[in-house]
Amino acid sequence: MVSLLQVFNALTPKDAASRKVARNIAFGDHARQRLDIYAPRKAAGPLPVVFFIYGGSWSDGDRRNYDFAGRAIAALGYVTVIADYRLVPAVDYPVFLQDGLLAVKWVAQNVSPYGGDPTRMALMGHSAGAYNATMLALHPDYLPAEGILKNVRCVVGLSGPYDFYPFDSPITVRTFGAVTEPEDTQPIEHVAQFAPPMFLGTGDADRLVYPRNTVALSNRLRQAGVAVKEAHYPGLGHPQTLLALSRPARRIAPVLDDVSNFLAAHLN
Repeated sequence: MVSLLQVFNALTPKDAASRKVARNIAFGDHARQRLDIYAPRKAAGPLPVVFFIYGGSWSDGDRRNYDFAGRAIAALGYVTVIADYRLVPAVDYPVFLQDGLLAVKWVAQNVSPYGGDPTRMALMGHSAGAYNATMLALHPDYLPAEGILKNVRCVVGLSGPYDFYPFDSPITVRTFGAVTEPEDTQPIEHVAQFAPPMFLGTGDADRLVYPRNTVALSNRLRQAGVAVKEAHYPGLGHPQTLLALSRPARRIAPVLDDVSNFLAAHLN
């Protein structure tokens, strides 16, 4: 079935200053453990790397529908990677995080031939992807345990759920309801001084992932002494913080400009 996002991505004009340089690269054995790579058309490498994680309530998504985001970020001057991951209900928590970790490890070990500098990486995500990005950076079982967190200079989260226990929605009950240590699933519970700087943006009209998630995580990061940039976009709902990365929708809010400024401050 064709999704609205698939149609949007197909019809949206892409940033001419970037291109897809690799597609369908395996970072694991499963069919959904595949990634695509984007890069600027004209840039002298090695370039910083942005690893972008899409959302979809942990149950939906296809990297090929996010060309508009990959091209937009690459046009800023970054090698950009978008990876698929296994989805609920085919898998349970935390498999989608484990897939994300495996993909980031692949990038750290293999991005150099594509013009990327693995020592200057950023994680970026929207919605469930923002959850995945922050968990990979904050939870001690993921990037900290693998020794890769030192390569991650910053994290960008757009409209992410970071503080949503107790579970009170069909999505969170389905995804996390069977977890034996539910508070361990919350990014806000793993904030520590070693956390990388973060940009956390949200739409003030978001009624799927309420802005209080961004406020709560931002406050907890500040309390731990971690640099954080918090942005609230008036009138934007949940999908608009993602769509605002695209060329036609940039007029609705300066999301891409804000992300660009933050990445430049921490990656360049």
